[in-house]
Amino acid sequence: MPPFWLYHTPLSGKKLLVFQLVMKKAWWCIIGGMELTVGKEYQTIQETLNAIPYDVPAIVHLPGGVYHEKLFSDHQDLTLVGSGEEETSIVFEEGARQIAPDGNQLGTFRSYTAFFSGERLVIKDLNISNFAGVGCKVGQAVALYLDVRHAHLSHVRLNGFQDTLFLAPLPEKEREPGGFRGPRAYAPRRKSEVVVEHSTIRGDIDFIFGGAEALFNDCDLVSLHPGYVAAPSGKQGERGFVFFQCRFTAEVAGCVDESVAFMRPWRPEGKVTTISCTFGPHIKRERVVHWPGLEQDPLHWDHWQLAAKDNTLTEKQVMALIGSFKV
Repeated sequence: MPPFWLYHTPLSGKKLLVFQLVMKKAWWCIIGGMELTVGKEYQTIQETLNAIPYDVPAIVHLPGGVYHEKLFSDHQDLTLVGSGEEETSIVFEEGARQIAPDGNQLGTFRSYTAFFSGERLVIKDLNISNFAGVGCKVGQAVALYLDVRHAHLSHVRLNGFQDTLFLAPLPEKEREPGGFRGPRAYAPRRKSEVVVEHSTIRGDIDFIFGGAEALFNDCDLVSLHPGYVAAPSGKQGERGFVFFQCRFTAEVAGCVDESVAFMRPWRPEGKVTTISCTFGPHIKRERVVHWPGLEQDPLHWDHWQLAAKDNTLTEKQVMALIGSFKV
Protein backbone atom coordinates (compact mmCIF):
# COMPACT_ATOMS: atom_id res chain seq x y z
CA MET A 1 0.00 0.00 0.00
CA PRO A 2 1.51 3.42 -0.93
CA PRO A 3 2.19 5.73 2.06
CA PHE A 4 -0.48 8.16 3.27
CA TRP A 5 1.38 11.26 2.05
CA LEU A 6 0.74 10.15 -1.51
CA TYR A 7 -2.88 11.18 -1.09
CA HIS A 8 -2.52 14.02 1.45
CA THR A 9 -0.79 16.94 -0.24
CA PRO A 10 -1.68 20.63 -0.79
CA LEU A 11 -1.74 20.02 -4.55
CA SER A 12 -4.93 19.76 -6.57
CA GLY A 13 -6.17 19.17 -10.10
CA LYS A 14 -3.65 18.25 -12.79
CA LYS A 15 -0.66 18.92 -10.56
CA LEU A 16 -2.00 16.47 -7.98
CA LEU A 17 -2.54 13.80 -10.65
CA VAL A 18 0.99 14.19 -12.01
CA PHE A 19 2.43 14.14 -8.49
CA GLN A 20 0.60 10.94 -7.62
CA LEU A 21 1.65 9.17 -10.83
CA VAL A 22 5.31 10.08 -10.27
CA MET A 23 5.28 9.14 -6.60
CA LYS A 24 3.44 5.86 -7.20
CA LYS A 25 6.18 4.80 -9.59
CA ALA A 26 8.83 5.90 -7.08
CA TRP A 27 7.13 3.94 -4.29
CA TRP A 28 6.84 0.89 -6.52
CA CYS A 29 10.58 1.06 -7.16
CA ILE A 30 11.31 1.37 -3.44
CA ILE A 31 9.48 -1.87 -2.67
CA GLY A 32 11.16 -3.58 -5.59
CA GLY A 33 8.28 -3.75 -8.05
CA MET A 34 7.89 -2.93 -11.73
CA GLU A 35 5.20 -0.98 -13.57
CA LEU A 36 5.16 -1.32 -17.35
CA THR A 37 2.92 -0.24 -20.20
CA VAL A 38 2.67 -2.39 -23.32
CA GLY A 39 3.72 -0.38 -26.37
CA LYS A 40 5.99 1.87 -24.32
CA GLU A 41 8.84 -0.16 -22.87
CA TYR A 42 8.09 -3.20 -25.06
CA GLN A 43 5.85 -3.62 -28.09
CA THR A 44 3.98 -6.82 -27.22
CA ILE A 45 2.41 -8.25 -24.07
CA GLN A 46 4.68 -11.31 -24.20
CA GLU A 47 7.85 -9.20 -24.51
CA THR A 48 6.69 -7.19 -21.52
CA LEU A 49 6.03 -10.32 -19.45
CA ASN A 50 9.40 -11.79 -20.45
CA ALA A 51 11.14 -8.70 -19.03
CA ILE A 52 9.72 -9.27 -15.53
CA PRO A 53 11.71 -11.53 -13.16
CA TYR A 54 9.60 -14.21 -11.50
CA ASP A 55 9.91 -12.87 -7.95
CA VAL A 56 9.42 -9.16 -8.73
CA PRO A 57 5.86 -7.81 -8.23
CA ALA A 58 4.64 -6.16 -11.40
CA ILE A 59 1.75 -4.17 -12.82
CA VAL A 60 1.29 -4.28 -16.59
CA HIS A 61 -0.99 -1.78 -18.30
CA LEU A 62 -2.60 -2.65 -21.63
CA PRO A 63 -3.82 0.37 -23.61
CA GLY A 64 -6.92 -0.10 -25.71
CA GLY A 65 -6.52 -2.22 -28.84
CA VAL A 66 -6.53 -5.77 -30.15
CA TYR A 67 -3.49 -7.87 -29.15
CA HIS A 68 -3.19 -10.95 -31.36
CA GLU A 69 -0.96 -13.00 -29.06
CA LYS A 70 -0.66 -16.38 -27.38
CA LEU A 71 0.55 -15.63 -23.85
CA PHE A 72 2.57 -17.62 -21.33
CA SER A 73 3.21 -16.07 -17.92
CA ASP A 74 4.83 -17.54 -14.81
CA HIS A 75 5.15 -14.75 -12.22
CA GLN A 76 4.88 -14.68 -8.46
CA ASP A 77 2.77 -11.51 -8.24
CA LEU A 78 1.30 -10.01 -11.42
CA THR A 79 -1.43 -7.47 -12.11
CA LEU A 80 -2.72 -7.04 -15.67
CA VAL A 81 -4.87 -3.95 -16.28
CA GLY A 82 -6.67 -3.18 -19.53
CA SER A 83 -8.54 -0.07 -20.60
CA GLY A 84 -11.98 -1.66 -20.47
CA GLU A 85 -13.79 -4.87 -21.36
CA GLU A 86 -14.59 -3.57 -24.84
CA GLU A 87 -11.41 -1.56 -25.39
CA THR A 88 -8.63 -4.09 -24.66
CA SER A 89 -8.76 -7.51 -26.37
CA ILE A 90 -6.32 -10.42 -26.29
CA VAL A 91 -7.21 -12.85 -29.06
CA PHE A 92 -5.84 -16.03 -30.59
CA GLU A 93 -7.27 -19.04 -32.37
CA GLU A 94 -5.95 -22.53 -31.69
CA GLY A 95 -8.02 -25.67 -31.17
CA ALA A 96 -7.20 -29.05 -29.66
CA ARG A 97 -7.23 -30.85 -33.03
CA GLN A 98 -4.57 -28.61 -34.53
CA ILE A 99 -1.22 -30.32 -35.10
CA ALA A 100 1.61 -28.96 -32.95
CA PRO A 101 5.31 -28.74 -34.01
CA ASP A 102 5.98 -32.01 -32.13
CA GLY A 103 3.62 -33.84 -34.50
CA ASN A 104 0.90 -34.41 -31.91
CA GLN A 105 -2.42 -32.68 -31.68
CA LEU A 106 -2.30 -29.62 -29.44
CA GLY A 107 -4.90 -31.08 -27.12
CA THR A 108 -7.04 -29.10 -24.71
CA PHE A 109 -4.29 -27.78 -22.47
CA ARG A 110 -2.03 -26.37 -25.17
CA SER A 111 -4.85 -24.62 -27.00
CA TYR A 112 -4.99 -21.65 -24.61
CA THR A 113 -4.91 -18.01 -25.67
CA ALA A 114 -3.44 -17.01 -22.29
CA PHE A 115 -1.76 -19.14 -19.60
CA PHE A 116 -0.90 -17.76 -16.15
CA SER A 117 0.80 -19.42 -13.20
CA GLY A 118 2.32 -18.12 -9.98
CA GLU A 119 1.20 -17.16 -6.49
CA ARG A 120 -0.99 -14.11 -7.08
CA LEU A 121 -2.69 -12.75 -10.19
CA VAL A 122 -5.07 -9.86 -10.80
CA ILE A 123 -6.69 -9.31 -14.21
CA LYS A 124 -9.16 -6.50 -14.81
CA ASP A 125 -10.79 -4.41 -17.50
CA LEU A 126 -10.08 -6.49 -20.62
CA ASN A 127 -11.30 -9.44 -22.65
CA ILE A 128 -9.59 -12.68 -23.67
CA SER A 129 -10.87 -14.80 -26.55
CA ASN A 130 -10.15 -18.02 -28.37
CA PHE A 131 -11.76 -17.75 -31.79
CA ALA A 132 -10.66 -21.16 -33.12
CA GLY A 133 -14.30 -22.17 -33.60
CA VAL A 134 -16.88 -24.61 -32.29
CA GLY A 135 -15.78 -27.82 -30.64
CA CYS A 136 -17.32 -30.17 -33.22
CA LYS A 137 -14.92 -28.73 -35.81
CA VAL A 138 -11.75 -27.74 -33.92
CA GLY A 139 -12.02 -29.53 -30.59
CA GLN A 140 -11.54 -27.82 -27.24
CA ALA A 141 -10.21 -24.26 -27.38
CA VAL A 142 -9.25 -22.65 -24.07
CA ALA A 143 -9.29 -18.86 -23.82
CA LEU A 144 -7.83 -18.57 -20.30
CA TYR A 145 -5.83 -21.20 -18.39
CA LEU A 146 -5.20 -20.30 -14.74
CA ASP A 147 -2.76 -22.22 -12.55
CA VAL A 148 -2.31 -19.58 -9.85
CA ARG A 149 -2.45 -19.98 -6.08
CA HIS A 150 -4.84 -17.04 -5.85
CA ALA A 151 -6.36 -15.19 -8.81
CA HIS A 152 -8.82 -12.31 -8.91
CA LEU A 153 -10.61 -11.33 -12.13
CA SER A 154 -12.80 -8.24 -12.31
CA HIS A 155 -14.68 -6.71 -15.25
CA VAL A 156 -13.29 -9.34 -17.61
CA ARG A 157 -14.92 -10.97 -20.63
CA LEU A 158 -13.89 -14.45 -21.71
CA ASN A 159 -15.04 -15.64 -25.13
CA GLY A 160 -14.87 -19.12 -26.58
CA PHE A 161 -16.92 -22.21 -27.26
CA GLN A 162 -15.80 -25.51 -25.72
CA ASP A 163 -13.62 -25.20 -22.57
CA THR A 164 -13.39 -21.39 -22.47
CA LEU A 165 -11.99 -21.13 -18.91
CA PHE A 166 -9.80 -23.74 -17.22
CA LEU A 167 -9.11 -23.43 -13.49
CA ALA A 168 -6.27 -25.68 -12.34
CA PRO A 169 -5.44 -28.05 -10.79
CA LEU A 170 -5.84 -30.89 -13.22
CA PRO A 171 -7.25 -34.18 -11.91
CA GLU A 172 -4.63 -36.61 -10.62
CA LYS A 173 -5.06 -39.04 -13.52
CA GLU A 174 -5.94 -38.57 -17.17
CA ARG A 175 -8.55 -40.76 -18.82
CA GLU A 176 -6.66 -41.24 -22.07
CA PRO A 177 -2.89 -41.20 -22.77
CA GLY A 178 -1.66 -37.68 -23.49
CA GLY A 179 -4.96 -36.16 -22.39
CA PHE A 180 -3.23 -33.65 -20.10
CA ARG A 181 -0.41 -32.78 -22.49
CA GLY A 182 0.45 -29.17 -21.74
CA PRO A 183 2.32 -26.81 -19.39
CA ARG A 184 1.31 -28.57 -16.14
CA ALA A 185 0.76 -32.19 -17.17
CA TYR A 186 3.48 -33.55 -14.88
CA ALA A 187 3.57 -30.84 -12.22
CA PRO A 188 2.41 -31.57 -8.66
CA ARG A 189 -1.26 -30.71 -8.23
CA ARG A 190 -1.73 -27.78 -5.88
CA LYS A 191 -4.85 -26.13 -4.54
CA SER A 192 -5.89 -22.83 -6.05
CA GLU A 193 -8.51 -20.20 -5.32
CA VAL A 194 -10.12 -17.97 -7.92
CA VAL A 195 -12.52 -15.05 -7.51
CA VAL A 196 -14.30 -13.76 -10.63
CA GLU A 197 -16.45 -10.65 -10.24
CA HIS A 198 -18.63 -8.50 -12.51
CA SER A 199 -17.54 -10.48 -15.54
CA THR A 200 -18.96 -12.34 -18.54
CA ILE A 201 -18.00 -15.83 -19.69
CA ARG A 202 -19.31 -17.19 -23.00
CA GLY A 203 -19.17 -20.71 -24.40
CA ASP A 204 -21.14 -23.90 -24.99
CA ILE A 205 -19.54 -27.18 -23.81
CA ASP A 206 -18.04 -27.33 -20.27
CA PHE A 207 -16.96 -23.73 -20.66
CA ILE A 208 -15.90 -23.39 -17.01
CA PHE A 209 -13.98 -26.44 -15.83
CA GLY A 210 -11.22 -27.64 -13.52
CA GLY A 211 -10.33 -28.43 -9.93
CA ALA A 212 -10.00 -24.96 -8.38
CA GLU A 213 -12.15 -23.57 -5.61
CA ALA A 214 -13.78 -20.60 -7.32
CA LEU A 215 -16.29 -17.89 -6.50
CA PHE A 216 -18.22 -16.24 -9.34
CA ASN A 217 -19.86 -13.07 -8.05
CA ASP A 218 -22.31 -11.04 -10.15
CA CYS A 219 -21.30 -12.73 -13.40
CA ASP A 220 -23.08 -13.52 -16.66
CA LEU A 221 -22.64 -17.09 -17.93
CA VAL A 222 -23.78 -17.07 -21.54
CA SER A 223 -24.46 -20.32 -23.41
CA LEU A 224 -24.02 -20.09 -27.17
CA HIS A 225 -25.33 -23.57 -28.06
CA PRO A 226 -26.83 -26.59 -26.26
CA GLY A 227 -24.33 -28.05 -23.82
CA TYR A 228 -23.04 -27.63 -20.27
CA VAL A 229 -21.82 -24.62 -18.30
CA ALA A 230 -19.60 -25.98 -15.52
CA ALA A 231 -17.54 -29.16 -15.29
CA PRO A 232 -15.87 -29.15 -11.85
CA SER A 233 -13.29 -31.72 -10.80
CA GLY A 234 -12.47 -30.73 -7.24
CA LYS A 235 -12.09 -33.03 -4.27
CA GLN A 236 -14.40 -33.98 -1.43
CA GLY A 237 -14.49 -31.37 1.32
CA GLU A 238 -13.53 -28.48 -0.97
CA ARG A 239 -15.82 -25.59 -1.91
CA GLY A 240 -15.87 -26.32 -5.64
CA PHE A 241 -17.45 -23.69 -7.93
CA VAL A 242 -19.69 -21.19 -6.16
CA PHE A 243 -21.99 -18.94 -8.22
CA PHE A 244 -23.36 -15.98 -6.24
CA GLN A 245 -25.96 -13.66 -7.74
CA CYS A 246 -25.05 -14.82 -11.25
CA ARG A 247 -27.20 -14.92 -14.37
CA PHE A 248 -27.29 -18.00 -16.58
CA THR A 249 -28.41 -16.71 -19.98
CA ALA A 250 -28.22 -17.81 -23.62
CA GLU A 251 -27.86 -16.51 -27.13
CA VAL A 252 -31.45 -16.60 -28.35
CA ALA A 253 -30.57 -18.06 -31.75
CA GLY A 254 -28.28 -20.73 -30.32
CA CYS A 255 -30.21 -22.43 -27.53
CA VAL A 256 -33.70 -23.85 -27.32
CA ASP A 257 -35.47 -24.32 -23.99
CA GLU A 258 -34.00 -26.92 -21.64
CA SER A 259 -30.97 -27.60 -23.82
CA VAL A 260 -28.23 -26.73 -21.29
CA ALA A 261 -27.26 -28.25 -17.94
CA PHE A 262 -25.40 -25.83 -15.73
CA MET A 263 -23.23 -28.61 -14.29
CA ARG A 264 -21.88 -32.06 -15.15
CA PRO A 265 -18.97 -33.08 -12.89
CA TRP A 266 -15.74 -33.87 -14.74
CA ARG A 267 -14.72 -36.05 -11.80
CA PRO A 268 -17.05 -37.75 -9.28
CA GLU A 269 -16.43 -35.29 -6.43
CA GLY A 270 -16.85 -32.14 -8.56
CA LYS A 271 -19.18 -29.71 -6.81
CA VAL A 272 -21.21 -26.60 -7.64
CA THR A 273 -23.11 -24.27 -5.33
CA THR A 274 -25.59 -21.68 -6.63
CA ILE A 275 -26.73 -18.80 -4.43
CA SER A 276 -29.40 -16.29 -5.49
CA CYS A 277 -28.82 -17.01 -9.19
CA THR A 278 -31.26 -16.69 -12.08
CA PHE A 279 -31.65 -19.29 -14.80
CA GLY A 280 -32.95 -18.73 -18.31
CA PRO A 281 -35.37 -21.17 -19.97
CA HIS A 282 -32.44 -22.82 -21.76
CA ILE A 283 -31.37 -24.47 -18.50
CA LYS A 284 -32.69 -28.00 -17.94
CA ARG A 285 -35.20 -28.51 -15.16
CA GLU A 286 -32.94 -31.00 -13.43
CA ARG A 287 -30.12 -28.39 -13.58
CA VAL A 288 -27.31 -30.95 -13.17
CA VAL A 289 -26.51 -34.15 -15.09
CA HIS A 290 -23.93 -36.93 -14.90
CA TRP A 291 -20.74 -37.14 -16.93
CA PRO A 292 -20.98 -40.12 -19.29
CA GLY A 293 -19.79 -43.22 -17.45
CA LEU A 294 -20.26 -41.69 -13.99
CA GLU A 295 -23.99 -42.24 -13.71
CA GLN A 296 -23.56 -44.31 -10.54
CA ASP A 297 -21.91 -41.43 -8.63
CA PRO A 298 -23.91 -38.88 -6.60
CA LEU A 299 -24.20 -35.32 -7.90
CA HIS A 300 -22.89 -32.58 -5.61
CA TRP A 301 -25.04 -29.47 -5.97
CA ASP A 302 -25.90 -27.16 -3.10
CA HIS A 303 -28.24 -24.24 -3.62
CA TRP A 304 -29.89 -21.37 -1.80
CA GLN A 305 -32.62 -19.08 -3.07
CA LEU A 306 -34.59 -16.52 -1.13
CA ALA A 307 -37.96 -18.00 -0.05
CA ALA A 308 -37.25 -21.34 -1.73
CA LYS A 309 -38.49 -24.44 0.10
CA ASP A 310 -35.86 -26.89 -1.15
CA ASN A 311 -32.68 -25.04 -0.11
CA THR A 312 -29.79 -27.29 0.86
CA LEU A 313 -27.98 -24.47 2.70
CA THR A 314 -28.99 -22.10 5.47
CA GLU A 315 -28.45 -18.34 5.17
CA LYS A 316 -25.72 -18.56 7.80
CA GLN A 317 -23.91 -21.23 5.77
CA VAL A 318 -24.24 -19.10 2.65
CA MET A 319 -22.63 -16.05 4.23
CA ALA A 320 -19.81 -18.14 5.69
CA LEU A 321 -19.13 -19.76 2.32
CA ILE A 322 -18.98 -16.47 0.42
CA GLY A 323 -16.85 -14.84 3.10
CA SER A 324 -14.32 -17.68 2.96
CA PHE A 325 -13.02 -16.51 -0.42
CA LYS A 326 -10.28 -13.87 -0.49
CA VAL A 327 -10.95 -10.80 -2.63
